[in-house]
Amino acid sequence: MKNRIIRAIAGSFVLISVVLSIYVNQNWLWFTAFVGVNLLQSSVTKWCLMEDILTRLGVKD
Repeated sequence: MKNRIIRAIAGSFVLISVVLSIYVNQNWLWFTAFVGVNLLQSSVTKWCLMEDILTRLGVKD
């Protein structure tokens, strides 16, 4: 369950930031890059901040 939520949040952040970069300001692409770097980091270190946040909110695996 957590993995599905994390993927949904990451995908939403990427799509929202791309739309914002098109219609508001190109600097929103930095947020897209930030999400991508965090995804890459979590695949290497096997630690994800969003997973910790969801655990504290009571979301089960």
